Amino acid sequence: MLIIGENIQILSTLVKNAIENRDAKPLQNLARRQVEGGAGMIDLNIGRRKKDGHEVMPWLVDIMHEAVPGTGLSLDTTNAAAVEAGLKRCQELGIEAIINSASAEPERLESMMPLAAQYGCKIIALTMGANIPATADGRLELAMNVIIPKAMELGIPMEHLYLDPLVLTVNGMQAHAMETINAVRMFKMTFDPPPMTTVGLSNVSNTTPHEGRSLINRTFLVMLMAAGLDSAIADPLDEKQNEVIRIIEQRDDSTPVGKLLLTLYDKTAAMESLEPDDVDMSDPDQVAIFKTVRILENKTIYAPSYLEI
Repeated sequence: MLIIGENIQILSTLVKNAIENRDAKPLQNLARRQVEGGAGMIDLNIGRRKKDGHEVMPWLVDIMHEAVPGTGLSLDTTNAAAVEAGLKRCQELGIEAIINSASAEPERLESMMPLAAQYGCKIIALTMGANIPATADGRLELAMNVIIPKAMELGIPMEHLYLDPLVLTVNGMQAHAMETINAVRMFKMTFDPPPMTTVGLSNVSNTTPHEGRSLINRTFLVMLMAAGLDSAIADPLDEKQNEVIRIIEQRDDSTPVGKLLLTLYDKTAAMESLEPDDVDMSDPDQVAIFKTVRILENKTIYAPSYLEI
């Protein structure tokens, strides 16, 4: 499971101020911590950055190369000029790059996808046009009819194309969770060779209470991995999440919670649901996982106090 570290993003006051002041140190420290936490790539989210994005992105590439040499970079902006400036610098320094992101929207597709072909880099493509389709079928349709044909036209190999089915919050949009899981499964089953897949994981817990976000994120991640997910833009500083990834990848059933997580993984892979009989209801940690699964499967209405019900 490739984790693309999400923590260098423009909505963070620390990141915003560091970029404005061209202060490399806090950003480099954050990059090092993410790599130490297991990130295989670092996302550099600068927002639209219309005026100076073409200057900011190569500067970020340079300071990341100093701090975490050999680590790939995800160039995260809708500004195509900034992406290209970053790609040029990555190419000069021999850094693996991924464009984050294109979509099925014509303007964005036509501005970003050719850059991936020109620079031979990877690209994330959101399965959305002007709006996000409500169903997995709708997201598959955009991938099949718009995104993948464009990639094939430009000679972009499937191993360089990461489809993102889009994750929405369980807080008011929980029906989308299973549609996202099903979309990942469909992407892997429909195409030969199949494209790669990724998600913005923490979006699933957006606007939920901070103390419960990791549980929602990591439970959802197990289900996504079972459907065939290859990578996630996520927080590598979340040690509990990292432990869950390790349990799944190593098939470690040495603890009761580990056994339950593997059961959840196996049942999701088989398109089955976790059942009460799979859970030791005297174990609060297992009960919390089960209740979270019920929320993600849209079988229980989400509320901030769902674990207490």
